[in-house]
Amino acid sequence: MSENGLKPREIVEKLNRHIIGQADAKRAVAIALRNRWRRQNVSKELADEISPKNIIMIGPTGVGKTEIARRLAKLDNSPFLKVEASKFTEVGYVGRDVESIIRDLVELSVNMIKSEEQENVRAKAAETAEEKLLDLLLPAKPAEKKVSDMLAGPDDTYENVQPLEEQTKSFDATREKLRQLLKAGKLDGRIVELEVTEARSGPMIEIFSAAGMEDMGLNIRDMLGNAFPQKRKKRTLKVPEALEVLAEEEAQKLIDMDKVTKIAMEKVEQSGIIFLDEIDKIVGSDSPHGPDVSREGVQRDLLPIVEGSNVNTRYGMVKTDHILFIAAGAFSSSKPSDLIPELQGRFPIRVELDSLGKEEFIRILTEPNNALVKQYTEMMATEGIKLFFTKEAISSIAEIATLVNERTENIGARRLYTIMEKLLDDISFEAPDMKEKEIKIDAKNVEEKLNDIIEDEDLSRYIL
Repeated sequence: MSENGLKPREIVEKLNRHIIGQADAKRAVAIALRNRWRRQNVSKELADEISPKNIIMIGPTGVGKTEIARRLAKLDNSPFLKVEASKFTEVGYVGRDVESIIRDLVELSVNMIKSEEQENVRAKAAETAEEKLLDLLLPAKPAEKKVSDMLAGPDDTYENVQPLEEQTKSFDATREKLRQLLKAGKLDGRIVELEVTEARSGPMIEIFSAAGMEDMGLNIRDMLGNAFPQKRKKRTLKVPEALEVLAEEEAQKLIDMDKVTKIAMEKVEQSGIIFLDEIDKIVGSDSPHGPDVSREGVQRDLLPIVEGSNVNTRYGMVKTDHILFIAAGAFSSSKPSDLIPELQGRFPIRVELDSLGKEEFIRILTEPNNALVKQYTEMMATEGIKLFFTKEAISSIAEIATLVNERTENIGARRLYTIMEKLLDDISFEAPDMKEKEIKIDAKNVEEKLNDIIEDEDLSRYIL
């Protein structure tokens, strides 16, 4: 997190660039993120006592719940993991151990920090790689000869031996010329042979274990991998590819993995965000039999992690006390108060997201940085085609999306994807061979392409 942190208003403004509407939800997550910054700036004794204000987002699918959480993590550069709560039902049969959430988040964080460290050492790694490549392209630097070596052969007389200083100057001059040619790209066609380290691999082992033992397979593979020496293999590559391979190897050597692990663990503990989707699916009914028993069991398994506990990972123990949990669900046949009381208490903030209608769909199609219309326009531009949507066409698409959502299942903004794909199906297929390079989509095109499907309700259920 940056030293000054983002103000709640700034967070909302940045979220507005990607997500339309849902002001209440944006406001709630902005406050939660700012509270995290506030906690990190109070005294250490008090900071340990301040718990994150976890959030439950309530709303139908396709209204922006996941997108809000994902964009929030990007703003803060935090380790972010999205998990389906239903994945943990019936643990021990087909489900997963809930502690695997934290282990997955740690792995993600380690990879994130490792990538950042690689960027930091990339310049130094590139320099070393260049030197190694020049060593491959040039013979070894002349070494100083002893008098006994000079007199060893019948032709090696003292007078015929070139002074070492002159040999070194000549070698350095040639090396510099070669370096200039390399940088100018004039050696790109040359082939070199180099030795590279193969990825460490041991025997393939499949482990079937009880819940909580998911890391055992990884740990055994690590131990066996360390028992076998790393192999080197020769590869024949063109100069640019060889330079890239050498730079990658050098970057790996320059990274301090102990430092990476330490930073990654701290980032998880202080800045981690876990998005628990479909949390309403683990809410049981009043029935004491059937799968509802396991659903409540999942809630009880989640409770220690959300409350704050220590979880064992391959990198060490991780405390979950200050990880921010954002849960989401439609709650169409249940309500948040159906969760077990202990879990309810750990999600003090409840926010309801609005259903999306025609006006919101028009804005979704045009306003965000990643708006659907912009996506399709840019994709067609790669084929040399200029695609243009009229305002009437966009309005018609939004109207159809609203209508289909009302008639069939309401899947929110995701309906726009199915409609846009169907609308542009022919253009997408024919684009590489089309002679016409400017295509205008108007309301008439939309009606011609989609009206028959809309009028046949059964057909629209299958196609849209």
